Amino acid sequence: MMGCGTVSHGALLAAAPFAGPRPRVLALSPPPSTPAIQIHNRFYSISQLPLPKAQGKGRCEASLASNYTNTSEFADLDWESLGFGLVETDYMYIAKCGPDGNFDKGGMVPFGPIAMNPSSGVLNYGQGLFEGLKAYRKSDGSILLFRPLENATRMQTGAERMCMPAPPVEQFVDAVKQTVLANKRWVPPTGKGSLYIRPLLVGSGAVLGLAPAPEYTFIIFASPVGNYFKEGLAPINLIVEDKFHRATPGGTGGVKTIGNYASVLMAQKIAKEKGYSDVLYLDAVHKKYLEEVSSCNIFVVKGNVISTPAIKGTILPGITRKSIIDVALSKGFQVEERLVSVDELLDADEVFCTGTAVVVSPVGSITYQGKRIEYAGNQGVGAVSQQLYTSLTSLQMGQEEDSMGWTVQLN
Repeated sequence: MMGCGTVSHGALLAAAPFAGPRPRVLALSPPPSTPAIQIHNRFYSISQLPLPKAQGKGRCEASLASNYTNTSEFADLDWESLGFGLVETDYMYIAKCGPDGNFDKGGMVPFGPIAMNPSSGVLNYGQGLFEGLKAYRKSDGSILLFRPLENATRMQTGAERMCMPAPPVEQFVDAVKQTVLANKRWVPPTGKGSLYIRPLLVGSGAVLGLAPAPEYTFIIFASPVGNYFKEGLAPINLIVEDKFHRATPGGTGGVKTIGNYASVLMAQKIAKEKGYSDVLYLDAVHKKYLEEVSSCNIFVVKGNVISTPAIKGTILPGITRKSIIDVALSKGFQVEERLVSVDELLDADEVFCTGTAVVVSPVGSITYQGKRIEYAGNQGVGAVSQQLYTSLTSLQMGQEEDSMGWTVQLN
């Protein structure tokens, strides 16, 4: 997660709410050279990118990326020291949508900065969405995606709320596959991390008055990552925020729009300066019901019952949240989606967070209005958190059979 400050021109769109200061890219091997495309350190304009002409909602075949995969098996990276920060990879996917509402077929281009009109809808009015998902390398070398259909569907829901066209589900999933295969050497070795995939949908067309942009750009880039929190699978310390609020009823808290994340930076910065890992937000009306952490959903454990705030428009419907609920039910836990008060939080046996970046993160302590509550466990990691983390990550990494049908294997 970032603190307040400016970003470089090159990070204008590629920047994301990653944890901590963006690290220096470690000594990397030179990007691959193929007859089809060369990597250059130069500035690319969206309007000048070598993309195909609009072809409606045509299928984007993942096999197109096979031209980019005849390279060394792994990039020259210190996989043991991988954190959660941007490491620039080789290629990114870009597709465009004009006033007709149809996205062109899109394609892979070298990763790098992009030019954008200063009057674009995303820069002036925040008309933008993003998604996050991961690819994992199995022990046999094959690569697994985790529930990409869910991300595609969630982007469509968010786009409708933000008055934007969205790429068809099939194009979204195929574009994700292309991006992963084109950057295959950046997928960490088994057990060393994952390839974080960041789809973006932005209003790139110029607009001066408040109105939807006339043109949209769909971008996917990727970065190898390790743990989101520096603690790894170790307890984090949260502070309950009762002055700032992440979302309000009727707003955009239930979709993954970019503005939701900028608004939490101030409270998060203050919390980190006091030594906390992150902030837990309360509802904006009653100021006593749990909502979510800055970029994670929250779960409270009491006995055999796991409770989590219900999705009612102010909380993001997390894909990891949804997956953990199903895994917990399969393990015999009772799961309740409802209003969860801060008093229940303070009386819980165990608390944990979920999200694409963190997967499952146990909470070691909660501080609310000056009172600190600590949760017992094996070195602060509760038994339920450990069980669910192990079950989900084993499935994501292909270490156990996917009886849920959630993973997609890339050959």
